[in-house]
Amino acid sequence: MTKPVILTGIRSNSDLTLGNYLGAILPLIKLQSKHSKDYQINMFVPDLHSFTTPIDHNNLYGNTISNLKIFTAAGLDIHNTGSLIYRQSFVPAHSELTWILDCFVHFGELSRMIQFKEKSASLSSVSAGLFNYPVLMAADILLYDAKYVPVGEDQRQHLELSRDIAIRFNHQFNRDIFVVPEPWDEQLKFADLSSGARIKSLKNPKMKMSKSISDPTGTILLNDDPKTAANKVLGATTDSVGIINFDLVKQPGIANLLQIIALLSGEPLNSTIAKWQGQTSYRQLKETAAQLVEAFLSELQTKIQAVSESDLLAKLQGDEIEVNKIANTKLYQVQQLVGLRN
Repeated sequence: MTKPVILTGIRSNSDLTLGNYLGAILPLIKLQSKHSKDYQINMFVPDLHSFTTPIDHNNLYGNTISNLKIFTAAGLDIHNTGSLIYRQSFVPAHSELTWILDCFVHFGELSRMIQFKEKSASLSSVSAGLFNYPVLMAADILLYDAKYVPVGEDQRQHLELSRDIAIRFNHQFNRDIFVVPEPWDEQLKFADLSSGARIKSLKNPKMKMSKSISDPTGTILLNDDPKTAANKVLGATTDSVGIINFDLVKQPGIANLLQIIALLSGEPLNSTIAKWQGQTSYRQLKETAAQLVEAFLSELQTKIQAVSESDLLAKLQGDEIEVNKIANTKLYQVQQLVGLRN
């Protein structure tokens, strides 16, 4: 690759929520729009990561295509030559490099991963894949010499582990075989993730909006009936303060609604806050948010139906041919260093 590389992932398993759309999908679309001329953007589906925790395997492949359609409907340009879109499992070098890197990672390093501790705590049976997947993530990054890998706080440790692996490997073999990704704070500045939306549950606004939350009325799925979704917003938890303020700590429900209104109306958050600050009608605030959510879902679902699956598959298949060439070249260089090839 002649351009510096940005790598980002497009999830494949589970239904996507309004929180996913506003907090992850839109930033990815903006990333492509802003940087595809000057950077090579790798937008991959980490489908091998999907079953580190229990899922319905019968739906995984279908969910991959379905979610890619959502990204396309949201504005992902599948005809952009500066972006490669591919499925992780269709590039075998990811798995093979993972095994090699496994032998350069310490058990203690993986044991300290917070994500592993948090996810394993809720499982009756913990897979080795859950323990090991930060190494697969490192392979995802290092195969393509990715300099920028915009991730949130929850993936910070994994990014730093990828940097440690690259530095360790380069030092041991006295060769800069891997590009060391930028540290997390630089990633944050580059992608402007600090200003990203963090949409919360409508019922428990101190928790993120997630399909896994026990009360489904707190989560808006992108495939929800638009009117049903609007009713969820009308039933959102607020508070007893009685005055509209943007306060993430004292009035998280109100702050959540203000963020939703700002993002769906396309206006700056500060402008939305100024418009509503000091008003006393929570009902009017909810109705405004509900109308925007209903209109948004109606439009998005119409766009999803219009996405050409044949065009999408053609993009995937063409890019996966190109990506395999890139990944195999890097893998061969690594194999030579570790003594597997001449």
